[in-house]
Amino acid sequence: MGWNTLDDVDLRGKRVLVRVDVNVPIENGTVTDDTRIRRLVPTLNDIRAAGGKPILLAHFDRPKGKRVPEMSLLPLVPALEAAFGAPVAFCADCRGPAAEAALAALDQDSILVLENTRFHPGEEKNCPELAAEIAALGDVYCNDAFSVAHRAHVSTEGVARILPSCAGRLMQAELEALEAALGKPQRPVMAVVGGAKVSTKLELLGNLVEKVDHLVIGGGMANTFLAAQGIDVGKSLCEHEMTGTAAEILAKAEQTGCAVLLPSDVVVAREFKAGADHQTVPASACPADAMILDAGPETVARVARALEGAKTLIWNGPMGAFEIDPFDAATNAAAQTAAALTRDGQLISVAGGGDTVAALNQAGVAEDFTYISTAGGAFLEWMEGKTLPGVAVLDQQGVLA
Repeated sequence: MGWNTLDDVDLRGKRVLVRVDVNVPIENGTVTDDTRIRRLVPTLNDIRAAGGKPILLAHFDRPKGKRVPEMSLLPLVPALEAAFGAPVAFCADCRGPAAEAALAALDQDSILVLENTRFHPGEEKNCPELAAEIAALGDVYCNDAFSVAHRAHVSTEGVARILPSCAGRLMQAELEALEAALGKPQRPVMAVVGGAKVSTKLELLGNLVEKVDHLVIGGGMANTFLAAQGIDVGKSLCEHEMTGTAAEILAKAEQTGCAVLLPSDVVVAREFKAGADHQTVPASACPADAMILDAGPETVARVARALEGAKTLIWNGPMGAFEIDPFDAATNAAAQTAAALTRDGQLISVAGGGDTVAALNQAGVAEDFTYISTAGGAFLEWMEGKTLPGVAVLDQQGVLA
C-alpha cells in the first residue's frame, strides 16, 4: 500500500482540505439519515486532535456545473455539527475571495464546509485552474470519500496533484479491506456475484475468474449462464443475446482453475409477487410457463460447503429476488453462513453494492461481515481491476514530514 494515511502527516497548524461524501437524504430541509456523516467522525476527530483545521469539500446531487439552490450543502450544517460535536461554518463558494475570507475568520475549534464543488463546471472536467484555486485554501489534502474515488474530478484528483495528500480513516478502512480481499488475500478466495444482468458485470466477472478460486453466480444473471449450457429457463429473466459471452466466461474460468458454482436446483413460480405459489425443481427442469426466482436448497448447501472451505469472501449482488418472500431464502441462508464463519474468525468477508447492503441488512447480518462498502461504482470498478484516479493519485505522494 503506497498511499499515505493521517498517521504519515504532520497536521499541526495545517489547513486540511478533506474530500467527504455527504450525499445524504434530506426531506423538508432536514437530514433524515446521517449515517454517511457519522462515518466521517474518526477522520475529523483525528485531524483536530493533531492540531489541523478541517475544511470540507463535497458535492451534493448532480447540479451539472450550475448553482442549484436545492443542492446547496447549507442544510447539512446542523447534522454536521451534531455529528462532529463542534461548530461548523459554511461558505457559499468553494474557491476565491469568499472562501478565503471564511477561512480567515475560522477559529481553531471550528470546521469549515465549502459549497457544493459541482456548482462549478470545472469540477467534473478536472479543470487545472479550479484545482489551483481550491488547493490554495489548504496545506494538506485528505481524501475520505472512496465512493467518488473512481472519478477524476478536481476535488478527488486535481487538488491531490498539487498538495501533499493522504487517505482519511474511512478511505483507509476501505482500501485495507479491498486489499485484503483482492490484493493479497488469504486463500482460498470465494466470490458471490448476483444481480439481474450479465451485461452490467462483464468486466467484473472477467476479472474475478482470474483472481478467485470459487465463483458463485446467482440472481437473474445465473439464468443466462444456465441458458448458455443449453438449459431452458422458461419465462425467467435472461439475456439470451449474452449466452455466448457467458460461455466464454465459463471457458476462461476453466482455463484459470476457477470453480464456477451455478444453481443445480431452483425455486420457480408463475407470478412475481410475495407469497406466490412456488416449487423447487432441478435447474434443468424449469417449466416453460414459469420463471426462476431463487436458488434451491441443494444449491444453498453447496454454497455453504464452499464458504466453509474459503478464507476470503467477496460478495456483490443477491442470489435471488431477495426483496420478496419466499424468494429471499438462498440469499439469507448464504449470508447467515458467511456471517457465522466471520464471527468465528474463519472467514474474511467483504461486501459492497446497493442491493448487497440491502440484502445483508434484511438478513440481519450486516454487522457481522468484516467490511461492507457503500461506495457503489467505486467498489465495482475496484473489483473489475480498474485503477481508481482518486486512489492512484495518493500513491504519487512521498511520506510527509
